[in-house]
Amino acid sequence: MTRTAVQSLQVLLVALAASTSALPVLAQHKAHVHGVVKLDVAVQGTTLSVQLEAPLDSLVGFEHRPRTEAQRQAAAAALRQLNDGAALFKPDAAARCTPTRTVVNDDPLKPAAPGAAGAATTQDTGHADLDASYEFTCAAPAQLAALEQALFSTFKRINRIEVQVAGAKGQARQTLRRPATRVTLTR
Repeated sequence: MTRTAVQSLQVLLVALAASTSALPVLAQHKAHVHGVVKLDVAVQGTTLSVQLEAPLDSLVGFEHRPRTEAQRQAAAAALRQLNDGAALFKPDAAARCTPTRTVVNDDPLKPAAPGAAGAATTQDTGHADLDASYEFTCAAPAQLAALEQALFSTFKRINRIEVQVAGAKGQARQTLRRPATRVTLTR
């Protein structure tokens, strides 16, 4: 792959991570597998971006808006955990990265108002994903070689993580299986 192609991929991944709100809430027509999460990781300059796409079932055990009190509690707990990017993703300490932005598309986990128009949506009958993006600024990006993830320990229903990494020296794919935690970054 040419350097220009790699740079284009990096720009695309960073833009994707920065525009989570533009991503579709429902992945009804997207193929997804329960227990499998997708991570896109990009390193560009001093910025480390992580884009997460996960089937709701892998996070909370159901794929519809919360209906019961137990489901509302599970959704609230998952959202608290997903909004703590610093706990879910730990870049190499030597790179001195600090979390600068977290965006979690919480719409799929918001309870529908009883009797509201659209309360029974296609999300209630189809497969739904949750998307989130995390951004870190690194003071010493040359020291950034890996990213530790805590998705397996945080969400027990996740069995596999499909990772795509883009960096200045190229791109790579990795598959993490429980209990692996380390994402090697292409630099």
